Amino acid sequence: MGIHPGIGKTLWAAEHHTNYLEEGSGKPLILLHGSGPGVSAWTNWSEVMAPLAQQFRVVAPDIAGFGFTEFKAGSRYDMKLWVRHLLGTLDALGLEKVSLVGNSFGGALAIGLATFAPERVDKLVLLGTPAGEFEQTPGLRSACEYEPSLEAMERTMRLFPFDPAVITETMVRTRYEASARPGAQEALRQLIPPPNPEGPTVLKGFPESVLAKVQAPTLVLHGREDAVVPVACGWRLAHAIPRAEFHLFGQCGHWVQVEHRERFVQLVRDFCG
Repeated sequence: MGIHPGIGKTLWAAEHHTNYLEEGSGKPLILLHGSGPGVSAWTNWSEVMAPLAQQFRVVAPDIAGFGFTEFKAGSRYDMKLWVRHLLGTLDALGLEKVSLVGNSFGGALAIGLATFAPERVDKLVLLGTPAGEFEQTPGLRSACEYEPSLEAMERTMRLFPFDPAVITETMVRTRYEASARPGAQEALRQLIPPPNPEGPTVLKGFPESVLAKVQAPTLVLHGREDAVVPVACGWRLAHAIPRAEFHLFGQCGHWVQVEHRERFVQLVRDFCG
């Protein structure tokens, strides 16, 4: 096994050795990955970093506890820590104000920063981001129950896109390798609660009362056939955030940036440029 392509540069933020990828120059654009087994900045963003870097200074960190950023057993991984870690990352890079592109859990983290430190945020782009209360989906349940193997990784990944043909052997292998790292599953299970054996498992994103406080102009992107975060969450974000726009992708699951890559890149360039 060679060096994983997701291993990039290292900085120190919120007491964590932090792995991040960086490309391009210009206005800073921070890409925040989602959750799921084997997730990292590279698995979420590797196909869009180069085209975005033609216009922006693109930074894609591995969030504390995920990817190739340090996981500390015994630490409490929650939104408070993740926001502090993201702020520490921006400080270490000398970035005062940035635009944030957040996928799923990364979108929730972007909202967290936009409400805790609004002066640090220029624009928000939210992909498949949870909001309000919703029932745990098959995709999130599979991520919670995952045990590392190539076969289990492929089964879980097939729940994410509209057309599973976008999943390649390389995607499965690199995500599996990252998921088998010590501590990877422990961090994930602090984010995704176990299924309720006696009925539906209700998950909670930021409520509308918090979303209404987001000051940054926001572009909400959601796949119509998203089986991980229901499309109703996208509508909720667009309704509650004062300066929001909404773009719905037909024939699209949870990976807008993979399934509709060129359109995604153009929308981000136009909105954040």
